[in-house]
Amino acid sequence: MKAGAAIELGHGESNSKGIASTTASAGVNRGASILDFILRIVAFLGTLVSAIAMGTTRERLPFFTQFLQFRAEYDDLPTFTSFVVANSVVCSYLVFSLALSVFHIIRSNAKKSRIILIFFDTAMLALLMAGASAAAAIVYLAHKGNAKANWFTICQQFNAFCERISGSLIGSFVGVVVFMLLILLSAAALSKR
Repeated sequence: MKAGAAIELGHGESNSKGIASTTASAGVNRGASILDFILRIVAFLGTLVSAIAMGTTRERLPFFTQFLQFRAEYDDLPTFTSFVVANSVVCSYLVFSLALSVFHIIRSNAKKSRIILIFFDTAMLALLMAGASAAAAIVYLAHKGNAKANWFTICQQFNAFCERISGSLIGSFVGVVVFMLLILLSAAALSKR
């Protein structure tokens, strides 16, 4: 009888520890899910501001008369157009992924949806990095030029244009860093199971 009671008591102790560790694990996953939600909002705002800032960038300079003007617009260069498209696609994705992030807050043990998010987050990271890197190369040429290729700097004349396109890169690269954190966070949440 006493041996049976000891076995039951031992079984009850391990069960209560298992429940306690499961509750602690769920709390950590819930905290990670809340951080995931906040980071997605930050990335959404960064990519939205970048797309709007680049998409509305224009500057006109008069040349002798008002009828003859030089202009600089973002859509003069296909690289800037692809930058706006990439940021817009990633921004739209982030809006839809917020629903899954809320789902992870409610059900912190969801595994398949986290794997799906890691896959799509990686694809969006690649798209955002490609658009931001290509635009950064053109912004560098706008600021510094390339004497060997006879590409002159345009930022001496179009100062406001260059400031705005340089500023729009900041939000996009913030989005890149946040996506890296999101992928690591989701991988860490999956590995704790």
